[in-house]
Amino acid sequence: MTVDGLSDDTIRDILLNTRRIAVVGASANPARASNEITGFLVQRGFDVTPVNPGLAGQRLHGVEVAPSLEAAGPLDMVDIFRRSEEAGKVVDEAIRLGAKTVWMQLGVIDEAAGERARAAGLVAVMDRCPLIEWRRLRLATGA
Repeated sequence: MTVDGLSDDTIRDILLNTRRIAVVGASANPARASNEITGFLVQRGFDVTPVNPGLAGQRLHGVEVAPSLEAAGPLDMVDIFRRSEEAGKVVDEAIRLGAKTVWMQLGVIDEAAGERARAAGLVAVMDRCPLIEWRRLRLATGA
């Protein structure tokens, strides 16, 4: 069983019906997973905004980096590339900004933040990667 307890149908629905995604912790370093996933999401046709105050105004995978999550809005999903102990703050901001889903990347688990997100009506994905889930669920390769 997965940490978040979400079904394949729920993950599939998120990946196929989400449009606006903020990637918090996006990196310009092509060796970093956050850079690869940002590129993957852009290639799949998602409206992606990388978020990293240190890279604000630069472009990653053809899209401008926002200085903050608030500047990236409005959003459907917030993809979190932060340490588990930092994820809760991002989740709380995603709730405040009206996101529908928070997606905590592989190794990122914050049960309390997940509970807060669910209580606010969001779907909370934990310890998963959209690219891995996309491939595992054999979703279409195009946008």
